[in-house]
Amino acid sequence: MTKTSAPSYKVDTKRLKELENESIWILREAHRHFKRLGMLWSIGKDSNVLMWLTRKAFFNTFPFPYVHVDTSYKHPTMIKFRDELAKEYGINLVVGGNKQALADGMGPDQGRLNCCGALKTKALQDVIEQEDFQAVIVGIRRDEEGSRGKERVFSPRGEGFDWNYKDQPPEFWGQYSLPEDETTHVRIHPILSWTELDIWQYIHMENIPVCELYFAKNGQRYRSLGCEPCNNTFASEASNVDEIIRELEITKDPERAGRAQDQEVAYAMQKLRKDGYM
Repeated sequence: MTKTSAPSYKVDTKRLKELENESIWILREAHRHFKRLGMLWSIGKDSNVLMWLTRKAFFNTFPFPYVHVDTSYKHPTMIKFRDELAKEYGINLVVGGNKQALADGMGPDQGRLNCCGALKTKALQDVIEQEDFQAVIVGIRRDEEGSRGKERVFSPRGEGFDWNYKDQPPEFWGQYSLPEDETTHVRIHPILSWTELDIWQYIHMENIPVCELYFAKNGQRYRSLGCEPCNNTFASEASNVDEIIRELEITKDPERAGRAQDQEVAYAMQKLRKDGYM
């Protein structure tokens, strides 16, 4: 009998449980405080972990709608994964999109920041207004990208859902600032403290389903998922979660190196998020 070798990495299960408990507490506080609440679902690894945490927080139910902004340029594999998982879990899925911009010919060839602004930011704003969401839960992490490091767990937005990254409420020792009025729109970030490695170790520990695009085929895989024309693969032999974790422990490349919109101009993501991008 061949013995399976022990993994080359150590999993800090205590840390993962602490992160899980914190995120579940944030989700429950959001649900308690906001009457009109939705959750963004990008189909990526982070929002799938957030979905899993929601199931744990609310005892295998999903008490608010899930919103997917479909630019029409997503990988077909992502859409197939979305529809199958939504059906399996019984999720109330709301799909938004800027149909007028698409009809007018908007696409990556019009400039990636313009495209993201029209097909993602404007589409998200329209869904929020149509569904009358007071708050939206988002699966972003501080270590993912520079501007996200400036975020708060409960982050108020201005008119037009714009984000003033220079004036964020302080959050010390887990004390979060929640608006007393019902007019302030809020973005909620339950996994802000997680790292990319935490995410994959938690996926491994919980056996969470993720899109197959993350796993290497013919020596290439995706590390971050987005629109197909602006989403590049990188050289990798990691064909399962175990191998992805090993790869992350030694790589020096940034997580979003394959996302073309991030590289278009200086501070591209910060400019997008200032205007209401997810």
